[in-house]
Amino acid sequence: MTFLELFIIAVALSMDAFAVSVAKGLSVERLRPRNIVSVALWFGGFQGLMPVIGFYLGVSFASFVDHVDHWIAFVLLALIGINMIRGAFSKKEDKISADFSFRTMLMMAIATSIDAFAVGVSFSFFNANIWTAALLIALTTALFSAIGIYVGNIFGGRFRSVAEFAGGFILLLVGIKILIEHIWI
Repeated sequence: MTFLELFIIAVALSMDAFAVSVAKGLSVERLRPRNIVSVALWFGGFQGLMPVIGFYLGVSFASFVDHVDHWIAFVLLALIGINMIRGAFSKKEDKISADFSFRTMLMMAIATSIDAFAVGVSFSFFNANIWTAALLIALTTALFSAIGIYVGNIFGGRFRSVAEFAGGFILLLVGIKILIEHIWI
């Protein structure tokens, strides 16, 4: 597998994390450097970790994950998205879903990296250098996630409720996209 092929795979895998990062940026009133670093580390880290796990678990587990990965990603993204939409209609000004807690970031990182696990399993068929692939995927996703949260914040800082609704809606759409792609393909 060439470096260019790995890079294209890394960019493709980072798209879900980018979309979720944009949604996260929409919900943050004042973006801080630690928010950017948090999103980049969580999403980049999990996108790099999941192919390694998939690679080493190999073919025996691939058939199970292949049948449910889209459902897991859909449920996680839908729950987060619905919570954000509900927060947009909440009258409480203090309760913002711009949550960077361990639990929230873990759920989003897992939801956006399930496809990377399946890619890792496929890498075991190609005898790909998993460490080079994982590093490239992690760095690409971290960069796209950092850009995504920044872009989302530029558009969402002034209209918090609308931004929260849009962010939640984007998460739902990403979840639905994952589900439709796996059901119809």
